[in-house]
Amino acid sequence: MTATTTRTTTQTTTQILTDEDHRRFQDEGFAVVRRLFGREEVEELRGEFMALREAGPIPGHFEPRATESGGPADPLHAYPRVMHPHEVNELALRYLTDPRLGTVLERLLGEEALAAQSMFYFKPPGARGQALHQDNFYLRVEPGTCVAAWVACDVIDQENGGLEVVPGTHRMDLFCPEEADAETSFAREYVPPPPGLAAVPVDMEPGDVLFFNGSLVHGSQPNRSADRFRRSFICHYVGRSTERIGTWYRTISLRGERVPLPESEGAGPCGTEFEPAGPH
Repeated sequence: MTATTTRTTTQTTTQILTDEDHRRFQDEGFAVVRRLFGREEVEELRGEFMALREAGPIPGHFEPRATESGGPADPLHAYPRVMHPHEVNELALRYLTDPRLGTVLERLLGEEALAAQSMFYFKPPGARGQALHQDNFYLRVEPGTCVAAWVACDVIDQENGGLEVVPGTHRMDLFCPEEADAETSFAREYVPPPPGLAAVPVDMEPGDVLFFNGSLVHGSQPNRSADRFRRSFICHYVGRSTERIGTWYRTISLRGERVPLPESEGAGPCGTEFEPAGPH
């Protein structure tokens, strides 16, 4: 890696996350740290998951399936998301607990970060996106919310289904979602932008990391490119003071130590939160 793309673990939080980025996260609910990971690191991460996919199913983490007979081919059947890969893959665990992410997260959360989830999403050409939603609808963090770190592993733009965010919604409560359009979204939940607000695209380069609040409304459109994947490594974190979290999330410290949290009570504010957060 060259000096221009390398960020060492000895850098201070302020050097990695600028004051302007921090203000944007507070005011709008998200911030992009450019080139947090270098080119070789992104190639390593991307290559690891492509090899994992070629090696076949990992029950409970990665389970491709055939398209139903007579139905249209669904790229997400052949390239489904990988759930909690850090539990079965050393490289995924290393990136989930990377100190550079930790320094940013500690400033954003105001306390030590605990890792709650990792995912890898391939999003091949033709794949559906995920309708606008809020992550804490699924994670059900109590009190407070989670923070996502979304690592771009390809050039990501509107054509290949990059993320869209609705700035300012992180200051609002969780919305009870409507039913999404199954033609364009693999997930069933859809949160319309509140009146006066609109979704804006976030274009990214490989190695950029988008940090966003768990209450921020966000999602993605289908990958409409002819031959471009939109691969991403996605992690969710909570603060050390978190008291409860949803069923599907097994928190660890960034040193890799298990930190059990009690399960969130009830069925969430809308009574329907029972699936793990999607891959966006």
